[in-house]
Order: sequence, then C-alpha cells, then structure tokens
Amino acid sequence: METVTQVEIMRSGHLGRWAAVMGAVLLAAGCSQATGLAGVSAQSPATLRPSTAPSSTTVASTGPATSATPSPTAQHQAAEQPPKGDAPVRVPPPKLSKYEYAFPVKGCRTTYQRKLLVLPKTTIWAQQGCAFVAPIGGVVDEVNVQNKWRPATDAGADREGRFVTIIGDDGVRYLGGHLDSVADGIKPGVRVNAGQLLGRVGKSGNARDTGANLYFAISWKTGPAYWWVRRGMVKPWDYLDAWQSGNRTYSPRDETLALRGKLGETPRCAVQCSSKKTPQAHRTKRPKRDDGTVVTVTPSIAPFGQQ
Repeated sequence: METVTQVEIMRSGHLGRWAAVMGAVLLAAGCSQATGLAGVSAQSPATLRPSTAPSSTTVASTGPATSATPSPTAQHQAAEQPPKGDAPVRVPPPKLSKYEYAFPVKGCRTTYQRKLLVLPKTTIWAQQGCAFVAPIGGVVDEVNVQNKWRPATDAGADREGRFVTIIGDDGVRYLGGHLDSVADGIKPGVRVNAGQLLGRVGKSGNARDTGANLYFAISWKTGPAYWWVRRGMVKPWDYLDAWQSGNRTYSPRDETLALRGKLGETPRCAVQCSSKKTPQAHRTKRPKRDDGTVVTVTPSIAPFGQQ
C-alpha cells in the first residue's frame, strides 16, 4: 500500500509540473498577440474577417509573418472599370455659305485630279454613261449637242466636244464637257436644280482617244467668243473635295469674283490659244505655153497629165 501511495504522489507531482509548463506556454501565446511574434498574427480576433478567423487549434508557421491580401469583390471590380460612354453625336459640318452644292457626277465611282496640269480645271474619271448633274441650282447658259472637234484643226472652242454650261445662283459658271449626250430638255435659258441631270459622261471632243471622263471647269459668264474663259479659270478640286465629303455649302463664289475683278471679265487667252492650221493644197506652176499663158493645177484634184 505504501508503494502505491508513493507512485501516486510521484505521478501527481509530474502532473503538476506539466500543468505549470502548459500554463507558461499559454501565457506566452497570449502575450505574443500584442508583440507580433513570428508565426502568430498580431491582429485581434475582433478585426479578423470571418473567412480568416483562427480555429480553435493554432499551428505556428516557420516562415515570416505576412498579412493576407483580400481578393477583389464584384463590387470593387465594377467600381474600378470606367463607365461606357454614349454613342458619338453626329455634328453637321459648318454652314459656309447660303448655297447648296452637289457633286457633278452622280451614282458612279469617280476619281479626279487635284493638281494644275495645263489649265485650272479637272478631269473627273467615270464610266461612260454616268450622270453629269448640275452642281448648283441655276440657269443653263450654253449647250453644244454636236461633236465638232477635229484632230486636224484642234480648235480650242471645240475641244470639249458636247458640253453644257450653267450660271449658278451663286453667279459662277460651271462647265461639263466630253459628254456622250445632253439630257432632253436641256437648252439655254432652262432653269435647273442642284443634282438635276444635264448629260452623260463620254469621250467626245479631244477625249476621243482617252477613257470616258467629265471635263469640269469653274469660271464666270462671258460671250461664246471668249471660249478660253469657259474652259476654266478657278481650280475646282478643293470644292469637289468638300462637296463629295459632305460639306455642301463650300462655295467658289468669292474666289471666282475676286479673280474676275483682278483679270477683267474678258481676259486675253494665255494657254492653248491657237488651233492647228488647215493643210493647204500645194499649187505648182507649169512652164509657159507658146501662147504665153500659165497653167496652174492642184495636184490633189487634177488627174495626172491633165493641164
């Protein structure tokens, strides 16, 4: 019995020492929360998120202490993304004049020159038969329904072949040449509207050996004798660019009137003024007859040997 009692006393002593050691460990763990020991979070349980709250059993880490980065929520992501903008507002081009213009070729794909070659005009390339329309409302001025141009003479007044000119409401004259045909009812004095059919693109005049195109020129009103003015005085491509891109109020009126004031209404011709001379038949003098008369023949029409 004594032996049993001593064993129990010894066991109870070990248990006491074990309880004392465990109490010290728990006390150290409680203090480490305030001092931030390695492997133990210094964050108080009240500030922990529910998902990161410690369980009843805490396992110390061997690495340095790190703070957990919260993952972004759907609300945070929505707040960081910029809001989508509204559809762009279409603003019409500024109104530059009280006149409304139309591109002179309608319903066809076109290209045209944007540089000065010989005359201040442009060639608008388009398929044969495309519509040539009035670039502005106005009155028909000149109409030529016959293709009078001949390569042998290359007369300046005939180089555009079939053509139509109008005097626009802006006071400017517009020419469309090299036409295949002139529209029905188009004659001098007829009132037309912007975009109204005046003729069809073709190859008349000195465009006979080129592709179909529209000779387009801007000038001011003169008499038919001053055909070189009609062929073009103002560079047209800036205005064509504007009319084609949607700014239909860009007007050549100011530039045209200023140039007319500088040069006069009927300036002298300066470019491509002369026509080719008509070939003359050679006349040959024959020896005198015995009676003293001289016989002159035209070789192109007189039979060989006939005097």
